[in-house]
Amino acid sequence: MITIVIAEDQALIRAALATMLNLEDDLEVIGQAADCRAALDTVLAGTPDILLLDVQMPDGGLGVDDGLEIVPMVREAAPSTRVIVLTTFGRPGYLRRALEAGASGFLVKDTPANRLVEGIRRVARGLRVVDPELAAASLSLGVSPLSPKEALVLATSSGGASAAEIAATVHLSEGTVRNYLSSAIGKLAARNRAEALQIATENGWL
Repeated sequence: MITIVIAEDQALIRAALATMLNLEDDLEVIGQAADCRAALDTVLAGTPDILLLDVQMPDGGLGVDDGLEIVPMVREAAPSTRVIVLTTFGRPGYLRRALEAGASGFLVKDTPANRLVEGIRRVARGLRVVDPELAAASLSLGVSPLSPKEALVLATSSGGASAAEIAATVHLSEGTVRNYLSSAIGKLAARNRAEALQIATENGWL
């Protein structure tokens, strides 16, 4: 029996996945979680074979930005649990981040049910499962051109924050913030900060 924990913040999707997977003779959902902290706690409590993990979930007070940040935590705390990222956001940058963090699979939520089930079985056998279209796109896209600080400053600029507000949030001077923003805009060949933020977000680099 392959045991599974589902981490998904939308209750209807979470319940539907659990119902579907429990119909399989060799799969059993042993836990569900609606945020990142609950996902980590549920994995530690049950040590499932598979964690199905959404990308964009509340942190639950864990202090992370998204589900991808708990992948290495899971791999360290429960080495026998393999992670499959299952997300609405089929972005090449997310795929690269997930695999670099230690995930064994990356699928989008419109994946056919039979492919998801077979993907779980393959990952449980120690194989890797990746959406083929995303894999090709990720290879052509390459790694993020942004440095960690450029990505941080650009992400913090979301919502139209001023340089002063960004500086206070990330503990840098206003001049340094402006330099990082300018550099990020140039690297992304964007016309302005808003366009740079959009490009980086769509590619999963933030």
